[in-house]
Amino acid sequence: MKLADAILHGEENTSSAVTRELIEKGVDPVEILNDGLYPGMEVVGAKFKANEMFIPEVLLAAKAMHAAMDVLKPLLIETGLSTRGTVVMGTVKGDLHDIGKNLVCMMLEGGGFSVFDLGVDLSLETFINEAKQNKADIVGMSTLLTTTMPSMKEVVNGIRKDSELRGVKIVVGGAPVTKNFADSIGADGYAPDASNAVDLVNKIVN
Repeated sequence: MKLADAILHGEENTSSAVTRELIEKGVDPVEILNDGLYPGMEVVGAKFKANEMFIPEVLLAAKAMHAAMDVLKPLLIETGLSTRGTVVMGTVKGDLHDIGKNLVCMMLEGGGFSVFDLGVDLSLETFINEAKQNKADIVGMSTLLTTTMPSMKEVVNGIRKDSELRGVKIVVGGAPVTKNFADSIGADGYAPDASNAVDLVNKIVN
C-alpha cells in the first residue's frame, strides 16, 4: 500500500495526504490502519532490527506514522476501536535521557498500542499514579545511567505492593540494563532496543 511505503520512507506530507485521499474514497479507517500503518511500521521495526535502518530514519518513519494517525485518530475514536493495550513509559528518577524511550514510544504507537510518554526523571509515585490514571496494562522504564538502575527496582517493588496494579506488567530497557538485571528486580520483561520492545510487549499482551 502507498501509505505503508510513505511511512517506510519517512514521507510525512505524503502519509497524511494519502490517508486523507483514502478517507475521501470511503476506505474504512480501521482498514487504513491495518493495511497501511501497521504493516509500514512492522517493516521499519524489522529493518531496524536487521541494521538496515538507523535511528534518524526510524524517527522520520515515526513522524510519518504520526502524521497519518493525526488524520485517522478522530475517525478511529468514532468507530470505538480498541488498542492492543495501554502502556505508560518513562525514564527513571535521576536520569534525563530520552532518545531511546522516545523511539520505543513511537514504535509501540506504530504497533497499535495506546502509549502515555511520562517523560524523564520520574519518581515511583509518578509511575504508580499514571499507571492507575491511564489504566495501564504495561509500565515501561528506561535508563541510560548505571547509577539510576536501583530506581527501577524501587518502582517494580512499589507497583507489586499496590493492590490496584496487581495485573500490570513491567518492562525495562536502556544501555546498562540486561536480562539478568531485569530478572533480578522482578520485571516481566527486558528489551535491548525499540523493535525488540514492540515484540516483547506484543508477546506479553497476547
